[in-house]
Amino acid sequence: MFRKKALFYLVLSSLATSQALVVPRPFGAEVRGGGGGANKSQVARPNSAAASESGEGTATIPNEVFNLVKSIVGAGVLSLPYGVAAFGNAPSALALGIGLIALTGLISAYTFGLIGRICQKTKTSSYADAWDVAVGKSTSALIAFSCFFDCFMGNLSYSMILADTVANLAASAGYALTRTQALLGVTSIVLFPLCMLKNLSSLAPFSLVGIVGMLYTTAAMGLRFFGGAYKEGGAFFASQLAKPVFGSAGAAAALSPRSLILACMLSNAYIAHFNAPKFLTELKNNTMSRFHQVIGWSFGISIALYAAVTSFGFLTFGAASNGLILNNYSNADALASLARIAVAISVTCSYPLIFVGCRDGILDLFKVKKRSNNLIDKITVATLAVVTLLASQLRDLGLVASLGGATFGTALVFVYPTIMFLKTQEKKTAETIPAVLIGVLGLVMGAIGTVLSFKG
Repeated sequence: MFRKKALFYLVLSSLATSQALVVPRPFGAEVRGGGGGANKSQVARPNSAAASESGEGTATIPNEVFNLVKSIVGAGVLSLPYGVAAFGNAPSALALGIGLIALTGLISAYTFGLIGRICQKTKTSSYADAWDVAVGKSTSALIAFSCFFDCFMGNLSYSMILADTVANLAASAGYALTRTQALLGVTSIVLFPLCMLKNLSSLAPFSLVGIVGMLYTTAAMGLRFFGGAYKEGGAFFASQLAKPVFGSAGAAAALSPRSLILACMLSNAYIAHFNAPKFLTELKNNTMSRFHQVIGWSFGISIALYAAVTSFGFLTFGAASNGLILNNYSNADALASLARIAVAISVTCSYPLIFVGCRDGILDLFKVKKRSNNLIDKITVATLAVVTLLASQLRDLGLVASLGGATFGTALVFVYPTIMFLKTQEKKTAETIPAVLIGVLGLVMGAIGTVLSFKG
């Protein structure tokens, strides 16, 4: 019992330490939150509109790959086993799941590269500026709302993850704590002070925690799968929070439209597209060939990590896979408890980065030019209150992840980049038809995925 309580106090002290280390600085260049996953940071626009063509960047390809993987991979990956369980319950269903992970990753990598090419052609240095030049400022509100909604859903997912994670850690330490109590505690003590900060540059070093935490969590899930600890007769079979469920719905389930739920979740899982101009600008000798190397390595590593987490989670628990796969693991499992601590710290450090994108999206939507600290504080309190209220009532992380991906996640990754590309084309090329197909695919996935998400 002493060790369990010590473990619980460790995560609380770690969260508090991450807050204390962030020292407010004078208002300046801020890190803006991006998509719906951990570490999806949308960074402030570079100063030079033509920077993407200047080749003045200093980052090497390995540096860029590491940073882009950090930007792509987040805690949202922990909902992917649920995405497979949404349409199949036999191990062979995983084949379709891995196929979708790879296909979505490849398409996302392609559209990420498209944004870089569009920025070079239009001599712009941000996603929003590229849209304004390629499509027109009359529709700029669409980009602002998409950013707001995607960030809002990301914060909602993170609040739900923290509610479940802290409650489970408390149970591991022998304390009875409800989700709502856990959520209110971590929100008031940690998240609220972080979200009230006007500058988040001090959080940048903690982005490393996210990828390290996910690598550890993947390894822990792999150890438990190969060790058979959650199979009948295994060490944690009797104490696990949900018994494994397997059936006969395997490869044939590929024909089910419910497989689009996973596809929609994946469209959000690979979001880093607001950062494409930044990575192109900062790359040393930033030719398209070198930029594509960065994209290939980064998305390839992300695909492999997503496939591993999905495989270990689904093959361990099958159709019983929870929207947050760590909820399936026993509170008595020390490896799982350490993974929960890693995820909690990772989510906490990433939360305010995404929250700023959500808050700025609201201000952009209403075209607020004078952004006083008083106004920003009021919006922060109101937005965080709404997110916390929803997170206290919602329990299905898979629903939130798939809904966020089905709506504006697919738009940001599949639809908007192809629209910009087609608008900037002077004549049809070999890429025209594939670009159209990707855009249409995004629209179809979004429409069907939204309906299926609500149907559960």
